[in-house]
Amino acid sequence: MQTKKVEFKMNFNLRRILVWFLILFLFVPYIARYLLSTTGAVIEMPLSSAISEIKEGKVESVEIKGDDLILVYPKDEEGKQVIGTSRKEEGSSFMDQLQKAGIDEGKIKVSVSSQDFSKAVWGVLSLVLPILGFGVLMFFLMRKQGGGGDMFGMGKSKAKLFSKGKQNVKFKDVAGVDEAKKELEEVVDFLKNPKKYCDLGARTPKGVLLTGPSGVGKTLMARAVAGEAGVPFFSMAGSEFMEMLVGVGASRVRDLFDTAKKASPAIIFIDEVDAIGRTRGVGGGMGGHDEREQTLNQILVEMDGFTQTDNVIVIAATNRPDVLDPALIRPGRFDRRVNLDLPDIAGRKAIVEIHRGGKPFGKKMNWDKVAERTVGFSGADLENMLNEAAILAARDDRKEILMEDIEEAAMKVKMGPEKKRLQSVLEKKMTAYHEAGHALVGHLLPGTDPIHRLSIVSRGMALGFTMSRPKTDKYQQTRSELKDEIAMSLGGRAAEKLVFNELTAGASSDIERATMLARRMVVDFGMSDLGPVSMGLRSEMNSWGFSYGDSIRLSEATQAKVDKEIKKLVDEGYLTAVKILKDNRKVLDSIVVRLMKVETLEQEAFEKLVGLPKVFFEIKK
Repeated sequence: MQTKKVEFKMNFNLRRILVWFLILFLFVPYIARYLLSTTGAVIEMPLSSAISEIKEGKVESVEIKGDDLILVYPKDEEGKQVIGTSRKEEGSSFMDQLQKAGIDEGKIKVSVSSQDFSKAVWGVLSLVLPILGFGVLMFFLMRKQGGGGDMFGMGKSKAKLFSKGKQNVKFKDVAGVDEAKKELEEVVDFLKNPKKYCDLGARTPKGVLLTGPSGVGKTLMARAVAGEAGVPFFSMAGSEFMEMLVGVGASRVRDLFDTAKKASPAIIFIDEVDAIGRTRGVGGGMGGHDEREQTLNQILVEMDGFTQTDNVIVIAATNRPDVLDPALIRPGRFDRRVNLDLPDIAGRKAIVEIHRGGKPFGKKMNWDKVAERTVGFSGADLENMLNEAAILAARDDRKEILMEDIEEAAMKVKMGPEKKRLQSVLEKKMTAYHEAGHALVGHLLPGTDPIHRLSIVSRGMALGFTMSRPKTDKYQQTRSELKDEIAMSLGGRAAEKLVFNELTAGASSDIERATMLARRMVVDFGMSDLGPVSMGLRSEMNSWGFSYGDSIRLSEATQAKVDKEIKKLVDEGYLTAVKILKDNRKVLDSIVVRLMKVETLEQEAFEKLVGLPKVFFEIKK
């Protein structure tokens, strides 16, 4: 039988023990004196009261010590003894005062002693030692702080270390960002084979900036780089550098970089770098702003101070590259900028392939349709969609996830869960005409995407919705397509006016979208009679292509022309929607009748009701 050896280890921190000892040394004497005085063990009284107590025989003995008269009272029933003290009056001695009061030395024991030397020493020490102890305490606290250390550990880096072998994410676990992977594969090769590049005179990239919208996999990509390179990976969020005390953030930066250099080759990953990397000199100079600027300055120094043999690479991620300080993103600090976009149809299919592992699906799953259905979804959205689909299947006590679960989960991720709201028949009918107006106008215009689903089931803040999706991913839009989108956005308002001769507040978001599209056509895209003139933001581009600036100030006459062109585009879209609905009123009514019964129409059922195929816009050569 094997015996298990148990070891007990006690770790002593001498500096911490000394600090606590000094704190106790400073405060315990005052606490003891306070407790002693409040218990009534020592009583201070005037000399007249002391003489009166002696004459009445209440005192057991009297002791004269220098300028103090000490009265010792007899012990009480509980064995406690009270001591009274009094101070000598000027110009006379205690013996003279006692004789004048007629106190006979034979009736009470009176002893005389010289000034207590220990008391005098303690009086001096009680003044000097607290000051000396406080100075020693502050010396210990501030010594390392002055040399780049920390106060109570606040200057220590809070970075999480993932050592070699603990980071099991690889490039094969990341999909939908193939171009970004190719860029970062070179970074991995730098870390694995630095000699190959040094022999050619190339230096290791000092930094890689990952940009892109939320959920596209910036953090996952950084973890994959660490997993592929097999090097220590220090991860820290930008907000973790910040503290209330100025200087702590800079101290943490120094500690993080020093630790990474000792463990090189290594990777430092700073997530949400915009928390500390914003442009300096904006927003005043108070408190936390000074702390953020000091932290940023320290990062700039550390990154620019690397030598070729450090072999430490900084990877930072942000979805706000436009607010970063130009000094931070210049070549020599962040040498590479890798942009991660929303995945295309092939990327979405690859992402779903990764995340569907370990989940049982039905045999009739159409993954191509799922990839087409999820236009605009990020990698995080797709993972959440599959998770929600699994939850829906478990809620119904099914062993497999069906295509219907995927559809419902996709709607839930983008628009929220279904809400059963008690609506009157009239309200429900108005909602049905509103959504049918959107769908019919969108189906019959060539510049819009095919209708995927329309419903009068409430989700989120909307009483109903009409969803369209492109057949393939689109990266450009023409003027004709944008005008058709404006008309589709106003199709709901046009249906309300045509059928009920009334207007509802439910069209507010549609009007906002139509106006926004028209405004961008005029002021940004130059798609109006005003010509190709930019009247939106006056932007200045830095070397990375990031823009910053403010709105251009237009004259009153030019602004009036802009407003007129915007109104013209919106009015044209509305009139187009009204004409289409008037010409196809019977089709509109049939869609509403069907919606009132089933509440939701899928693409196939909707196109069957319309009876006309979807016409697509084609650019003439």
